[in-house]
Amino acid sequence: MKSAKRKLWITFAIFVIVYLFAMVFPFFWIFITSFKTSGEIFGDGAFRVIPHAPTLKNYIIVLFDKGILNAVKNSLIVATTTTVYVIIVATFTAYAISRFEFKGKNILLGLILAVSMFPQMIITGPVYNLFLHLHWLNSYAIVLPFSTITLPMAVWILVTHFNQIPLALEESARIDGATSLQILYKVIFPLAAPGVFTTAIITFIAAWNEFLLTITMNPDQEYHTVPVGISFLRTQFEILWGEVSAATAIVTIPTLIIVLFFQKQIVSGLTTGGVKE
Repeated sequence: MKSAKRKLWITFAIFVIVYLFAMVFPFFWIFITSFKTSGEIFGDGAFRVIPHAPTLKNYIIVLFDKGILNAVKNSLIVATTTTVYVIIVATFTAYAISRFEFKGKNILLGLILAVSMFPQMIITGPVYNLFLHLHWLNSYAIVLPFSTITLPMAVWILVTHFNQIPLALEESARIDGATSLQILYKVIFPLAAPGVFTTAIITFIAAWNEFLLTITMNPDQEYHTVPVGISFLRTQFEILWGEVSAATAIVTIPTLIIVLFFQKQIVSGLTTGGVKE
């Protein structure tokens, strides 16, 4: 039995190591490639782990000539704004769905989930026509259609968390004279904070990585976000892989810092909603 259990653990450990390697290796290789010259990327040094002649040229070009910092600024504005308004709307929507009984409640949840399943290509055309008539192209109004991507997910996550909060707490607060708004921001929101925080992080990352809507609504380079800015690091005949790698390494840092810094809160928020008390 011990031998079989040991073999099982060894097999599991090997599987985890291989899985982690597969997850980390692409970013590791991109980071290495960002220090290589074009000749080394496509020449004999393409598979060399340590660059033969490391250079910061790709980073200098991306930072000072290709406007990647402007793209980072745009992504921060768009992702932060989207996160704030989605969390506000999703929080009140999820609370209402969780606490109030009304006809069609399950149908409403199903419709919200169905919206999140729509391919972006379906809504891109109508949204583009709307923005064209409203003269909103090439602006930060792009945060509005982002709700079709992030809001359904946020509502579903928060409904799960609100369902875990006992109704007795609200009833006790109401007996003590608290108003509905006081119950929300003094009782419910503090208890749901892990779930709200986790949802905010997931929403921010989803908005940060959005590509199709942004490139369609904001063709002007001044309003390009990070994914769109990286996609334009090319010439008529080739993709500038050194610059793409450098830009990818730069723009991954903000989301990586957020995930690493708040990993405990993220894990806590995800697991709290999955445990029924």
